Amino acid sequence: MSERIVDRPGLATPGEDAAWSSLRDRIAITLRPLGAPTPIGFLGLAAASLVLSGLQLGWIDKAESRNVALVMVGFVFVAQFVAAIFSFLARDGTAATAMSTLALVWLVMGLITYRSQPGATSTTLGVFLVFAAVAMALAGLTATASKLVPATVFLVAAVRFALTAGYHLSGGSGWKVGSGLVGLVLFALAMYAAWASELEDAAGRPVLPLGRRGKGGIALRGSLLEQVSEVVHEPGVRQQL
Repeated sequence: MSERIVDRPGLATPGEDAAWSSLRDRIAITLRPLGAPTPIGFLGLAAASLVLSGLQLGWIDKAESRNVALVMVGFVFVAQFVAAIFSFLARDGTAATAMSTLALVWLVMGLITYRSQPGATSTTLGVFLVFAAVAMALAGLTATASKLVPATVFLVAAVRFALTAGYHLSGGSGWKVGSGLVGLVLFALAMYAAWASELEDAAGRPVLPLGRRGKGGIALRGSLLEQVSEVVHEPGVRQQL
């Protein structure tokens, strides 16, 4: 899909105006349709949250902590990293940043868990998860401007990371149980977000509500002109980031 640039910036002189007119006819921006990448990202988050909650709540024996770590690295990281890459290509910077942050957080958690003794805590991981909680909270707040359900998922993920950080920094079992319970809520929300996104992509219209508004609503209900009107100012098109 090619979008011809027809915008005319404010130009100071007739010479600049003529130069722009000549340049405009030689520039085109090509847009590539992509399948929605967020469902696999939300499924990765759901898988991570469920197995970690199982470990924290005692459903999975702590001797199997390395197997939980392998799930985080082998499935969760890969799924969310793929979602992040294609979200960047689909021009959704908020979803891409959130998914890439989640992917890398689960990768770090998986690697540290794999190297640690079963049931051990890590001050380093606790401090790192404080960062992860803040990063996901900011992503969630940003996402409220366009899609409320993904925003809620990111905010609950932030709470989960904060509680897990509290457990690793203090060793208190209450933090661990709280994190496990919030993790189950996060699992349910992430599964809903994944299914709603899949149905929306398959049907070409909302089936289950995702709370779209602003640019999120225009993405499905707006005209092509509305969706590409600001493309000349987006990263990768404008001269500098």
